[in-house]
Amino acid sequence: MKIALLGKGKTGAEVLKLDPNVTVFDSKDKPKLESLSGHDIIISFLPGPVFSEYIQLLIESKIPVITGSTGFDWPKDIDKTLINNKLSWIYAHNFSLGMNIVKKMIETLSKATELFPDSTFKIHEIHHTKKQDAPSGTAISFEKWLGHKAEITSSRTGDVIGDHELTFECDDEVITLNHSAKDRSIFARGALWAAQIMNEDSNIPLGLNSFNEIVKNKLKL
Repeated sequence: MKIALLGKGKTGAEVLKLDPNVTVFDSKDKPKLESLSGHDIIISFLPGPVFSEYIQLLIESKIPVITGSTGFDWPKDIDKTLINNKLSWIYAHNFSLGMNIVKKMIETLSKATELFPDSTFKIHEIHHTKKQDAPSGTAISFEKWLGHKAEITSSRTGDVIGDHELTFECDDEVITLNHSAKDRSIFARGALWAAQIMNEDSNIPLGLNSFNEIVKNKLKL
């Protein structure tokens, strides 16, 4: 499997460590149709605004994309466009495989409001000082999985890889769910896992696919 890697920042560098044979494209060697040709999969960890500028080029390349780029809005018709071009893409705000276990736990915790109608939810996320978007895409996903409005707060400090905490509170009880990334390589491993699945499984649906759904289907969560 020949992989084109877009961006060799903090997480892109981890992909390169795990698979030194990937072809790297960055600001000094920008991807073009000719240079992308011949690759089986494209993995992107570019900043969201930069990635969004390449969306049309990536569609024209006709190569499946795995992207962890955040901090941008997808074109409204992206799913239809990918389907029309017979392309399958996988996206994630967080490529941690363990985060999929957290998702199931959050979906369970969301039902607590049936027992405690006056309860509240709070989400706090911490990342390194160079992370530009806030709140993080994962924090936004937490609220989406929860299905309830939550107060979301963010902190940027040091070189924190990623710390997300969900707190449920009612009059008499507090429940806290925390996920901490100990090493940035977990995101690279997840992206490479997704690339492998994409390369081997012809049943990945056309269009824009959530990494969470791909893992859920594979692990039967």
